Amino acid sequence: MKNIRLIVVLASALPALLAAQPSLTIYNQNFAVVRDQVPLDLQPGENTVTYSGVTAQMEPDSVVLRDPTEKVALKILDQSYRADTLSQGYLLSLNEGKTLDFIVRDKDAKEFIVKGKVIRSGYNPDGSNEQPIIEVNDQLRFSLPGEPEFPTLGDDTILKPALTWRLATETAAKLNAEISYITNGLTWQSAYNLVAPEKGDSIDFVGWVTMTNNSGKTFDGAMVKLMAGNVNKIQPAAPMYARAGRAMGGAMYNATDMMAPVVTEQAFDEYHLYTLTRPVTLHDRETKQVEFVRSGNVTAQKIYVYDGADTSNYGGMSSVSIRSTPDYGTQSNKRVWVMREFKNSKDNGLGIPLPAGRVRFYRQDDADGSIQFVGENKIEHTPQDEVVRMYTGDAFDIVGERTRTDYQLNNRGSTMTESFQIKLRNHKTEPVEVRVVEHLYRWVNWDITAKSDDFTKKDAQTAEFRVTLKPDEEKVITYTVVYNWQ
Repeated sequence: MKNIRLIVVLASALPALLAAQPSLTIYNQNFAVVRDQVPLDLQPGENTVTYSGVTAQMEPDSVVLRDPTEKVALKILDQSYRADTLSQGYLLSLNEGKTLDFIVRDKDAKEFIVKGKVIRSGYNPDGSNEQPIIEVNDQLRFSLPGEPEFPTLGDDTILKPALTWRLATETAAKLNAEISYITNGLTWQSAYNLVAPEKGDSIDFVGWVTMTNNSGKTFDGAMVKLMAGNVNKIQPAAPMYARAGRAMGGAMYNATDMMAPVVTEQAFDEYHLYTLTRPVTLHDRETKQVEFVRSGNVTAQKIYVYDGADTSNYGGMSSVSIRSTPDYGTQSNKRVWVMREFKNSKDNGLGIPLPAGRVRFYRQDDADGSIQFVGENKIEHTPQDEVVRMYTGDAFDIVGERTRTDYQLNNRGSTMTESFQIKLRNHKTEPVEVRVVEHLYRWVNWDITAKSDDFTKKDAQTAEFRVTLKPDEEKVITYTVVYNWQ
């Protein structure tokens, strides 16, 4: 398969135009930092300025308003934030105690007017609305008799969430100020699709970024950055200022690629920052996907793992309890896991920090070219050059069986000897290698004194045997382990 990598070419744009666009840094913890411009035409003394470009979920005390050129000193005397935008419920609340016309339509769609007095609108700014109470012909009803008609919007209504400032300045100034603030209601996550051929380990690897906007505002042509990592944040949040520091960055594409990347990546503090290289429009209540990585030349080996000790009925046991419970680890399961393993390196067609996300596995059917879903899992934030191993399901034609054949504890209780027999059966039409994982769970001081096959010590309490089975072959692994508490 040919290496395709990143797609979508960034259209050329003047730096001045890019500077005028709103920009977002979205965190995968349901909040974002918004940056935009506010045109100001200030006179000496106090000025009242209203800006209606904020979200409905902003944190007002996170606002930073400044002159990016640092030529004009802006002093905010006070700031007001309103998010009670115009709605039917809000207008009903403004008309409590008044009589309104309600349009009623009969079954023939003919309209007629019913007069009703608004006793209670039912509207609450926090969203915990109640049933309205309307008086019609001296009778109360807990519903609207029809569609209300309002004589006026009222003097205190707003159409969009808005900030109002009283600004003080010593001299007249006309400038494009910069506003930055934190808002809830914006988040992102990544997802990956892996498509493997019916035979072989070379897969297609596609990564998506999904952005969700429930902030109450549409961002038109915004420059978007995505922060990966768990940032400590409390409510309410303190003002966020830009962090100083040097960053080393790299584009998510190969140097030989002719197409510009759709996403670039850089290290930022203890996190990773991904930048979309073209403007994005995010409508309110919209979910949008952007493909950020594509490679058709990733080697992802399929491996079979048999971890035969079933300890699911012994949860939460201490190490002392484990070594003093003779039956611990003697339960056996027959399932052999199917896993995919690949290295996140440039030599393997990747080599970029991969954000945490869901991974879906597909396998191509060579008979008709269709792809079938064969499992899914999740990966954590994965740095460059790390190995990723994911469970995708259980093997259908490979079976394992684990039996303890001997158990001895000396009189002083300082030495324990256990022997196990592990049977593997391959019912496939091709040979397979199975990695048999044995956990030496009794204690850290152990020694395998007898074995039928070589093993690798993976860590302080794990041994791995690798066994190759021919079609329809059964193999038996045996070993004896001695634990010592002296």
